[in-house]
Amino acid sequence: MSIITKTGDDGTTALMYGRRVPKHHPRVEAYGAVDELNAALGLARATAADDFIGANLLAVQKDLVVLMGELSVQPEDLARYVKDGYALVTPALTARLDALAREIEAQHAGVKDWVMPGATENAAALDVARTVCRRAERRVCALKETGELKNAEIIIYLNRLSDLLWLMARRAESKGGRKRA
Repeated sequence: MSIITKTGDDGTTALMYGRRVPKHHPRVEAYGAVDELNAALGLARATAADDFIGANLLAVQKDLVVLMGELSVQPEDLARYVKDGYALVTPALTARLDALAREIEAQHAGVKDWVMPGATENAAALDVARTVCRRAERRVCALKETGELKNAEIIIYLNRLSDLLWLMARRAESKGGRKRA
């Protein structure tokens, strides 16, 4: 089967279970922004010299696949989605991010002032991922305002993730031996 289906040539795209919506639909904007975030995290993981950062970014990327899957389902199809064995974003996923943030903070990798991104390649990639995460969070919040987001934990997860990415960037700077600007 070819990746070229031509079904989107009319400006629509398919959600899970075959429902079609315009490509600019808030749901598509939301999971599209999370897809961008996943790609940005892939770049950050590829440039990570710190095994702690690399391994934890991979775990987050796996979480984002769960998150994107949930976002690709209309509310009326969520019960079917769960029945089919797909996972949802849970407080346990968010709690793992909280624990990682506390671990990094305990190592005093954070700073309290504004930071100029770019001290190291990996820190810069993490800062790009952080800003993409904030955009994804805004898109998911917009989806919530339309009444089409049933799981508010998705917003909480993305909010925590952006904080964690900021901390990881500061850790990457400190491990990279370069001074912050």
